[in-house]
Amino acid sequence: MGTTVAERVRRVEGGLSPAERKIARALTANYPAAGLESASGLAAQAGVSAPTVVRFVARLGFDGYRHFQQSLREEVQARHASPLTLAPVIGKDSPTSELVEAAQHVSSATLDQTFAALPEQEFDQAVGLICDPAKRIACFGGRYSQLLAEYLDLHLRLLRPGTFVHTATPGRDAGFRLDLSRRDVCVVFDFRRYQDDTVQLARYAHERGAKVVLFTDPWLSPVAEFADVVLPARVEAPSPFDSIVAPLALVEALVAAVHARLGPAAEERMRAAEEAWRGEAGTS
Repeated sequence: MGTTVAERVRRVEGGLSPAERKIARALTANYPAAGLESASGLAAQAGVSAPTVVRFVARLGFDGYRHFQQSLREEVQARHASPLTLAPVIGKDSPTSELVEAAQHVSSATLDQTFAALPEQEFDQAVGLICDPAKRIACFGGRYSQLLAEYLDLHLRLLRPGTFVHTATPGRDAGFRLDLSRRDVCVVFDFRRYQDDTVQLARYAHERGAKVVLFTDPWLSPVAEFADVVLPARVEAPSPFDSIVAPLALVEALVAAVHARLGPAAEERMRAAEEAWRGEAGTS
């Protein structure tokens, strides 16, 4: 589980010079393609000199621009990995004890790396957006990541009003798009083999003025190009299928932070929900 270039950028961004911050913005705005340009090409995109790009790459911990680009090329391959190309950690003849050990190791590593690389400023921004009483919260994802959207919404609706899960259907999608505005926060889940309709819906929300909070993997969904907040999580698993262990843990961390930030208002809503459930149970 190597460290991605994007993770390296987030680790050093607090100490970057103004010119280096321009490079970081240019790189993340078109990630990872911008970094596959020549040093002078990336410099032109960022509006800085080529030597500044070379210094920026060294600050990230690379021996040179070639090493930097090699890392990005490996990320491109990782972004397009599928269950058919990812090798499982164990084989068909492996004992159960080996499976358990591998699962424990991989899951622990994904959690450790996810929270070690968590961009705290962006996490705080996500909490602030979700706690804003003037905002409506819409969660949506792809074929598998929709599970995370539903899980987050189940908690948010207990903590604040005006939250829902959007499921793209022919009849419902048009109405959802028409209603999107600056008062909305879209929490989007999109992981590698990124889903085109999820990306396009998030882009449309952004164009309508909605804020976009993105949960993605370290290789960054195309939604990262225009998202207001990007929260990456590791997805490696002992099987060839990507894991939601670390993304789910990040969702639960967000729920805990929202609960703490809303304080008494959240507690009051939770009590009201409990009373409503008891009332329904008593009449069933």
